[in-house]
Amino acid sequence: MSEISDPGKRTAENDQVSTAAEEKINSEVSEQDVDELLKKYDTESNFVKSEGFTKKAVTVISILMAVYQMYIAGFSFLNLNKQRAIHLAFILVLIYLVYPTFRKAVGKNGKNKYLVFDWIMAVLGAAGALYICFNYDALTLRNGAVITTDYIFGIITIISVLYATWRVQGWVLPVLVGIFVLYAFTCQYIPGLLQHKGFSLRRIIAQLYLGNEGIMGIPLGTSCTFIYLFIFFGVILGETGLSRYLCDLAMSLCGDKPGGPAKISILSSGFMGMISGNAVANVVTTGAFTIPLMKRTGYDNHFAGAVEAVASTGGQIMPPVMGSAAFIMAEMLGISYRNIIIMALVPAVLYYVALWFAVDFEARKKGLSGISKENLPAAWELTKQYWHLLIPVIMLVGLICAGFSTNFCAFWSIIALFVISSLRKNSRLSLKTIVRICEKAAKQAVAAGICTAVVGILIGVVNMSGLGLKLSSIILTVAQNKLLPTLLLTMLACIILGMGLPTSAAYIVAATVAPLAMVKLGIPVEHAHLFVFYYACLSSITPPVALAAFAGAGIAEANPNKVGWTAVRVGLAAFIIPYMFIYSPTLLLEGTVLRIIISIITALVGVYLLSSSTIGFLRTDAKWYERICLLGAALLLVDGGLVTDACGLCLAGLVFLLQTFRLRHTASPA
Repeated sequence: MSEISDPGKRTAENDQVSTAAEEKINSEVSEQDVDELLKKYDTESNFVKSEGFTKKAVTVISILMAVYQMYIAGFSFLNLNKQRAIHLAFILVLIYLVYPTFRKAVGKNGKNKYLVFDWIMAVLGAAGALYICFNYDALTLRNGAVITTDYIFGIITIISVLYATWRVQGWVLPVLVGIFVLYAFTCQYIPGLLQHKGFSLRRIIAQLYLGNEGIMGIPLGTSCTFIYLFIFFGVILGETGLSRYLCDLAMSLCGDKPGGPAKISILSSGFMGMISGNAVANVVTTGAFTIPLMKRTGYDNHFAGAVEAVASTGGQIMPPVMGSAAFIMAEMLGISYRNIIIMALVPAVLYYVALWFAVDFEARKKGLSGISKENLPAAWELTKQYWHLLIPVIMLVGLICAGFSTNFCAFWSIIALFVISSLRKNSRLSLKTIVRICEKAAKQAVAAGICTAVVGILIGVVNMSGLGLKLSSIILTVAQNKLLPTLLLTMLACIILGMGLPTSAAYIVAATVAPLAMVKLGIPVEHAHLFVFYYACLSSITPPVALAAFAGAGIAEANPNKVGWTAVRVGLAAFIIPYMFIYSPTLLLEGTVLRIIISIITALVGVYLLSSSTIGFLRTDAKWYERICLLGAALLLVDGGLVTDACGLCLAGLVFLLQTFRLRHTASPA
């Protein structure tokens, strides 16, 4: 073994780096610093500074929203349409009160210059949503007949939802949805396959506003019943101290390993991602600490930003609490969230194992050491302080695995968390903290909720025009009805549609059209949606618009495009894993136990070789032809067949022998 691959041999420079890292690890990044970073890189966190009556109103509305959501989760038999209408009213009011009219609407003191206009929009948005709640019986009796007030409130609500989305997410999503609405009006003038007879305003209002396949459809229902509760649960965990415990635990477990800070980033971002589901927010929250630490240890700036971006993005696909898109997927497919967790488990583990291998190879290649053990927190001491907070998390997982409904599991886990956190002083929540929890949860939930409402408009247009079937036919025609080209086109479509969009919106937009082509080729619908879900998540690190990578670049002070392409290289296994479970469904824990075990082992070997190829290191620095061989070996292991697996292992063995001989020749005396 060469000296460069031995982490025990540290140079004087590495000693200085580790000392600096040890000093850094004992410092705290203030909550104010994190908030500033979030405002800079995450549009969903760009809140205005409310004062006076507006501040009190936001607090009261946030508390009422928390009470309402807990009530309908635990006790209410309220009609689903009424539930969603009230939920949308909360979303629209809060968005217009906490998000700026536009960027320049916020003064130097953080105050909103257009408060009167925002209150008018809040009232109109709430009126449009509550119109359905208070007139539900009359609307049902009319059975699709649209009267003048329906037109008025329908137009108000559609405009309110589009404008609120623009304030939260920027222009990309509302413009995309607006194009679909325009298509509904003008599709009779479009030549070719996309032509349709066209729709009247009455038909469009009935579909998008009054029906169950528009704004008030399944995505908004998921936000109402599931997403808010899990966001609420995650915010409570953060306030009780569990988030900090998980980060400290990650430091304790792997801080002293070669390239320890990068491994801290992987574990802490994975832990945080499981309870936040927001890639950009995760990058900023954990990256504010881990990225500077990686840089001080010797990782390049762009590599540090890329590792944090990839690690944070993976939190959305890591069970048990995945990103909001996972709950939407369960509802759209009409299956239990437990089934989503089971399918996603092995691919998520492969994702993080591949990233771990990549940073380990990079550390060994550069001769980077970890942080000395005495400067790391003690895992057992940390656990003794916070172990009780793990009980509600374990309870949540247990209830989901037992087959209870998702909102039931979340409701009782939240109740348990409140009770258990009050048993110890270090996690007890004061009344002031509970109010802050309600405000934080509401602000996070409305960002996800407005995405589900606006893509409901898109889904409504697709369903009434048959656009999904037409686009899937185009994909199959271009791919000549072959699986691999269809998968490639679907992947590209998901990534392109996901550019600049939050994951939940990216998934819903892609899921309305992309999975149909795969299903026509015999792929089970659940597998097709999971394939789409993966690439909707990965759009966060895919240039040219890679939101998570750009946030990592800002913290790392590196070129955003360089960070984005490095993230693709470091996380290349993530782009291959969906192909692995499509060609080898045993990775989704389907099939015999023996076949599942074999598939998992070969998949682990495959991502190991892929990480080795992308970094250019196995036992020592890899030659260009060795990297090609390692890449070929990894790809051969994708199929899951015995012949391809054997060929891949043989090719990898050849590279291993070549490097072994080269190391022995280098070590032998001249």
